[in-house]
Amino acid sequence: MKVSLKKFVIIFLVSAFIFIGITNLLLGPIVNGTWFPGMDSPIEWKRTLANIIYPVKVVLVGPLAPIFNDPDPAPPIRVLACAIYWTIMALFLYYMLYILSKIFARKKT
Repeated sequence: MKVSLKKFVIIFLVSAFIFIGITNLLLGPIVNGTWFPGMDSPIEWKRTLANIIYPVKVVLVGPLAPIFNDPDPAPPIRVLACAIYWTIMALFLYYMLYILSKIFARKKT
């Protein structure tokens, strides 16, 4: 099944925003300046879920730490930074998957 580049990027962006939104809502409010909620939660299931999700969130929002640590950025700045970073990540993944599919297609024939 072939997916166009535009569709892949849009699906990746929507999925990333939904993932970050749902995990932040599930794990609780951001307190004491930590932008990985749930890591220090007294509730066991939140702490466990946060530990499982932490590596994915580090990849998705880790490089954007300076923007998230800014005490009062303009609201669209965070969304715009995430969208640009995730678009670059989606393009990289798309082309890596394309290259891998070409490599494995040659080995089958």
